[in-house]
Amino acid sequence: MNLLLVRIDYSSTRTIGALFAAGRWLCYTLEDPVRRGPKVPGATAIPAGTYAVSVALSPKRGVPVPWLHEVPGFRDVQIHSGNTVADTEGCILVGWNRTEDTVQSSRLAFQEVMRALEWAASPYWLRVVDTGAPLV
Repeated sequence: MNLLLVRIDYSSTRTIGALFAAGRWLCYTLEDPVRRGPKVPGATAIPAGTYAVSVALSPKRGVPVPWLHEVPGFRDVQIHSGNTVADTEGCILVGWNRTEDTVQSSRLAFQEVMRALEWAASPYWLRVVDTGAPLV
């Protein structure tokens, strides 16, 4: 199954996107800001590109989560619940609603992402697309 993350709203503190599964909107996403220059550890969104995804247990969260593989310059990138950029260090947060700087109803959105993956055949792929220029 193919997932598509389209980044739609950039600021110097965060990046908002929309996540689709097999062409169907699933939820909003929240990431650290997309940066022009070098990566700032724990404060930079992953590069746009296409990544293999698998589902495995997150030791930190204690539940299965989607893991992205071979992300240049990053390790342990996951898709998980959370509401602000303080909840991510390069990971992708999901939520059904959004404000200027947050995603909300994150646990419900995460359940929907996992349900979409459950019903789809692997392998899973995530394509991340930038629609605008980074601000930092």
